[in-house]
Amino acid sequence: MTHQTTVLEPSRRPFAGLYAGNVRAVVERGLMALKTNNWAVFVSGFVEPVLFLAAMGIGLGPLIGGVEGPGGTEMTYGAYIAPALLAVSAMNGAVYDSTNNVFFKLRFSKLYQNMLYTSLGPLDVAMGEIYLALQRGFLYATAFMVVMGSLGLVTTPAALLMIPAAVLVAFGFAALGMGITSFMKRFQHLDWVNFALLPMFLFSATLYPLSVYPEGVQLFIQALPLWHGVELMRSLSVGYFAPALLGHVAYFVVMVLAGVVLTTARLRALFLR
Repeated sequence: MTHQTTVLEPSRRPFAGLYAGNVRAVVERGLMALKTNNWAVFVSGFVEPVLFLAAMGIGLGPLIGGVEGPGGTEMTYGAYIAPALLAVSAMNGAVYDSTNNVFFKLRFSKLYQNMLYTSLGPLDVAMGEIYLALQRGFLYATAFMVVMGSLGLVTTPAALLMIPAAVLVAFGFAALGMGITSFMKRFQHLDWVNFALLPMFLFSATLYPLSVYPEGVQLFIQALPLWHGVELMRSLSVGYFAPALLGHVAYFVVMVLAGVVLTTARLRALFLR
C-alpha cells in the first residue's frame, strides 16, 4: 500500500503570519466589554475640553475681543480656541483607550496573549484596538461639534470637515499610543502619558498664537502632533484651505503608519517569540 503525504503549503495571503483578516472579532469583543465600563471615566475625557471652552472662551473671551485666525480671518476668542479644543478632545479619547485600557489588557488580564493563541494575528489585534480608540475619538469630536454649534461657533459648512479630521487625529494618537504602551510594565508608567499630554495641550497654540514664543521654541512646538491637529482644525473651522493643510494631514498619516507598525511588531515580539 502506498501512503501519500499531504504537504501543507504556506498561506499565500499577504502578511499571513501577522494578519488573519478577523479584526471584526476584536472589535465585537471590545464593544461587548463597553457594557461594563465606568461611563463616568468615559465621559470625563470629553468634559475637560468643554469646561476649558466655557471658562476661557465664554468667560475670558469678551475681555480679549477679536483675534486673528487662519488667513487673517477675524474671529472671536471662543471661535479661535474651540477648534483647538476639538483636537484636544479627539486626542484625549484616543489616548485614554490606547494607554489605560490597553495597559490593563496587556499586563493584567493577558487578553492579547490569549487572543494570539487563537488564529488572530498581531495586526488583527492592533487594528481592532486602534479602531475602538477611534470610536471614542469620533464620539468626542461629534459631541464637541454639537457644543460648538449650540454656542454659535460653527460659522461655515466647511467646519463639518473637522469631524473626519478629528478622526484622523485620533487615529494617529491611538496607533502610536498603543505601541508606546506596549513598553510599559507598571501602572506608574502611565503617569508619563499625562506628563507628556499636559504640556503639549498648554503649549500647542491651543489657547494663544504660536507667535508669542521665541523662534526656537516655535520650531519645537511645530514638531508636536497636537500642534498639527490644532492648525488643521482651526483652518477647517473657517474654511481656509491652504497647502499647509496637506502637510498636517501627511504628518498624521505617517504617525498612523508608524504606530501600526510599532504596535504589530511589539505584540509579535511579546507573545509570538
